[in-house]
Amino acid sequence: MANYEEGKVLAIASHVSSLHSCLTPRKLYVGNSVTTFILQLLGLEAAGLNTVQFSNHSGYRQLKGFRTTAEQIEEIYEGLKMNGLVEGFDMILSGYVPSEEALKAVGKIAKETKERKGSFWLLDPVMGDQGRLYVSEAVVPVYKELLPHADLIVPNQFETELLTGITINSLASVSQAIDAIHSTYGLPHVIITSITLDGGATMFCAGSTRTSTGKSRKFLFDVPIIDGFYSGTGDLFAALTLARLREFSAAAGLLGQQSWIAPDDVSAIDLPLAKAVGKVLGSMHLVLEKTKEMRDKVLGITDASEAEKRGDKTRVEVARASELRLVRCMEELKNPGIGYEPVVLA
Repeated sequence: MANYEEGKVLAIASHVSSLHSCLTPRKLYVGNSVTTFILQLLGLEAAGLNTVQFSNHSGYRQLKGFRTTAEQIEEIYEGLKMNGLVEGFDMILSGYVPSEEALKAVGKIAKETKERKGSFWLLDPVMGDQGRLYVSEAVVPVYKELLPHADLIVPNQFETELLTGITINSLASVSQAIDAIHSTYGLPHVIITSITLDGGATMFCAGSTRTSTGKSRKFLFDVPIIDGFYSGTGDLFAALTLARLREFSAAAGLLGQQSWIAPDDVSAIDLPLAKAVGKVLGSMHLVLEKTKEMRDKVLGITDASEAEKRGDKTRVEVARASELRLVRCMEELKNPGIGYEPVVLA
C-alpha cells in the first residue's frame, strides 16, 4: 500500500469548461472548477470526479454537454482503485449529481472510502433553491438514505425544508430544522446556508455540531446580501468550509476523532465549525464584493435590476459579467482579514 500524507480530497461534482471571449476571457467557476481550485489554494490535494461535463453553467439558460452516467462514475473510481489511488483520500466532498442512479453510485463510492480510511464526508445535497428543484424528484429520497453516512451537510434553506419537512420562516424554525437533522439522520455537523426571512436585507447562516448524546450546539451568523445572482457560490462555500473546518479541527487536535467532533464542553460559538464558517463568510463577502464591482464596471450598472430594466444587455452578457472573480481574490481567499462572529441560536 502506498504511503500518503493526509490532506487529500476526492471531489465529486459537476464540471464546466472555460469561457473564452476576446473581450472578457474568464474561467467559469462552478462545481469542480471551484472545488479543486479552492482546495488546492488552501493547501489540500484534490482529485476531481465529474458528474457532468457542460460547456457552461445553467445561469446562461443554454448549454451543451453531457451527464456522466452511474456506470461511468463507477468505472472511473474503479480505475483509481486499480492503481492504488484511492488510499490517500481522507476527505470526500460531493456536490451536484443530476440523477438517482448517479447519486447512488456516488453514495457507494463515499461509503466505501469512509469504510477504508475513515474519511470525512462533506455532502452538499444539491437539489434546488427558492422552491425549485434542479434534479429529478427521485433524487430526494436517495439523499435521505445517504445522509446518515455523511459527517457534514450544507443544504440551503429550500433543501433543508425538503430534508426535514419543516417550513423555514423564522429563526425558531431554523433551530427546529437543525434539531431534526441531528435527530433524524444522526449527522455530526450541519450548516444551513442562504436563509432569508421576510425579504430582509440580511441573510442568515446557521449550524451545529452535536454532542456525544446527540444534543445540538447551534450558532447563527447574519451577513449582508450583496446585490446580484452569482453561480458557484454554493460550491465555493462547501470547498472553503471543508478546508477551514479541517484547519480549525487540526488546531484543536480533533483530526483523530471520529467526524472531528469537538468535546461536549466546547460551547456552540467556540466550535471549530463555527470558527470555520466565520472565516469562510469573510472570504465569500470579499469575493462577492469584487465580483459585483467588476460586473457593474463591465455592464455599466450599479445594481442587477438595471440591466433588466434597460433591456440592452442579454442574459448571456449578464451571466458572463457575473462570474466569480476567484483568481483576482486569491489573497482574500487565503487570508480574508475579516470574519464574522456567531451568536448562540436557541
